[in-house]
Amino acid sequence: MLAEGRILYAEHAQDILATTLDLMRSGEPCALVTSLNIEGGAARQLGSLAVITATGDMIGYLSNGCIDRDIIHHGMAAIDNGQVKHLRYGAGSPYLDLKLPCGGALELVIDPAPDLTVLEAALARLLNRQKTALSFAGLDGPVHIEYAPKPALILVGRGAIFRTTAQLAAHMDFELHLASPDLEDLASSKVLNPTTQKSMTTPTAAIDLSIDAYSAVLLVFHDHEWEQAVLMQAAHQHPFFIGALGSRRTHAMRVERLKQAGLSEAQCAQVHGPIGLVPSLRNASLIAVSALAEITAILPPSQVRLSSS
Repeated sequence: MLAEGRILYAEHAQDILATTLDLMRSGEPCALVTSLNIEGGAARQLGSLAVITATGDMIGYLSNGCIDRDIIHHGMAAIDNGQVKHLRYGAGSPYLDLKLPCGGALELVIDPAPDLTVLEAALARLLNRQKTALSFAGLDGPVHIEYAPKPALILVGRGAIFRTTAQLAAHMDFELHLASPDLEDLASSKVLNPTTQKSMTTPTAAIDLSIDAYSAVLLVFHDHEWEQAVLMQAAHQHPFFIGALGSRRTHAMRVERLKQAGLSEAQCAQVHGPIGLVPSLRNASLIAVSALAEITAILPPSQVRLSSS
């Protein structure tokens, strides 16, 4: 029987593609696994990726543990024989001993020889914060899936809430961008490997923030004079979320200042406040959880099925 290695629970397509390309460039045999069809419940969404190595490691996952070891077994066999393999688990599957507790069915394809050039181009687009599409060999023809860039959190602020939110967001696998007037707060967050760190010098100074449609902008200042320049910039760049710490009264005053500075009603309406799903919290960790939960509730879809033919 083939040996099996570790399961490393990477999630975003960007990370799986990067790992797959590293393996292919180093000459290590591997197989790319993709979910092509879901019927009923499932632990992962359509188009989820994983890569399996010849030594039995899986980077990524397709279930909550119920079938991943069997997928590794089939992946290693595909690497060994060089053949694309289609699998079906759940209803209609030949693997009657492997149940999907969530019900329904899951169809996968295992490709032991994905196109290096295609994957490189796809990863380059994602790293450039652009959507990309990949085609996979389905049983009834190609299946086309569109992938979005990794969601980014532009976190601006200082103090305990800033540090705690940065730590939690890093664990949630956001692409993390940090800005703060406090050098100690920035220094403490270097261990999180943020994509960018910006030092803010004065409340009115403009800073270059990497904001796009896949970004959430979250301000966690108690000294609110630092907010306006950032909020003005964010409102013109249309991230999927803008939020700022403070009470209802503070938020009403914030919106009035933004209007006086030239933002329209529609632009001011983009700014959420008070932030978080749970109001009136006084604990940094709970505020971070509450705010990130609000953002998570409206995350843009990370991948969608375009068509099949």
